[in-house]
Parts: sequence; structure tokens; C-alpha cells
Amino acid sequence: MNIKTVAVLDNYHLSIESDDGRKGIFDVTPYLNYEAFQELKNQKEFQKIYNGHYYLEWACGADLSADTIEASLAF
Repeated sequence: MNIKTVAVLDNYHLSIESDDGRKGIFDVTPYLNYEAFQELKNQKEFQKIYNGHYYLEWACGADLSADTIEASLAF
């Protein structure tokens, strides 16, 4: 999957659209328990997301692969 667009939503959710037109909501909440994602509990840090198209990355260094996102999305 190639991530075409990502938008930050409330409650640690992301709106994802893939390059083939599929859309879904991804919940980041379960990942916030991991050390690498701790800084994302701060909403300002959660907003600092970069779309690498095959991954999403935050300024703090936390990242998620498109494969991980695709496996958890209900398109």
C-alpha cells in the first residue's frame, strides 16, 4: 500500500487514503503504550506527522509502516 494522504483526527486517529482510492481510519491509541510512541500523547507532537508514502513518521522518530496500517484498517 502507498499512503496518498493522511489527516490527523481527534482521539489519536488518522484518516488514511491509499493511492488506489481506499479510505479508512487508523487508531494509533494502542501504540501509545510503547516507549517509541510516548511523546505522541502530547497532541502537539501527534500533529507533527510526515507522510513518507510507504510509512508515517512523527518528529519524535516514531513511525508506522504502510503494511502495519493496511493490516489494521477497515477499508
